[in-house]
Amino acid sequence: MFDLTGEEARLLLNVALMATGQNRFQSAARILAVLGRFRPEEESVASANAILFISMLDFQGAIDYIDRIALPRFPGSAMLKAFKGMALLRMDRQSEARIPLEEAANQSADPAAAQLAKDLIP
Repeated sequence: MFDLTGEEARLLLNVALMATGQNRFQSAARILAVLGRFRPEEESVASANAILFISMLDFQGAIDYIDRIALPRFPGSAMLKAFKGMALLRMDRQSEARIPLEEAANQSADPAAAQLAKDLIP
């Protein structure tokens, strides 16, 4: 059976994020699909998928992905909640965005997610 080491998975995740940043969305999606198959326990892969949707300007897709797939797997993820709030803000749904953003901002396990959420709260 083929397996990815932690270092290989991090490298592929970084490549997927770079591809996303360069608007190479299909390449990023393929890499993230492979990572999701081999590393389903990695919250960072779910966050990268959320970033991919947001970068493609598919805000409803990001919300659907986060609500249906990512948060059921990682219910305590402040970063996923921050990304959900970000997508809602981009859809001009400020009142709805406040809930996940405040949840993310009020936790201490992920300081980067908390700061992102605080910066986004309308």
